[in-house]
Amino acid sequence: MTVPADRRYTDQHEWTLVREGDEGATVVRVGITDHAQDALGDIVFVQLPDVGAQLTAGDPMGEVESTKSVSDVYAPVAGVVTAVNGALDATPETVNADPYGEGWLVEIRVDAASGDPTAHLLDADAYQALVDGS
Repeated sequence: MTVPADRRYTDQHEWTLVREGDEGATVVRVGITDHAQDALGDIVFVQLPDVGAQLTAGDPMGEVESTKSVSDVYAPVAGVVTAVNGALDATPETVNADPYGEGWLVEIRVDAASGDPTAHLLDADAYQALVDGS
């Protein structure tokens, strides 16, 4: 299982990657972890929020459906959806093949004045310990 050190993680198995967006805005890219996609099995459908949707941290923002089950995806940060990965409509299995790259789900613009919007989330070591059951 891969756990990139450049991201932060939730205990619900979402990953976040902070980057600078247009006009200095802080943008958080979100996806599900390698562990989550592996546990779900073959992903066949992804439901994502609309661009412009206001998200509250901790609330469901979409669903990932696999051949085994349907799982909610939770917003790791509060903000406004600025992009969704529309390619997943045609090829949801991309989440299985490349969960940390082309299988990303949404980008959320957050209030830059708040500092690092993901500071409250798990770092790679803490997330690894969580999935290992430590």
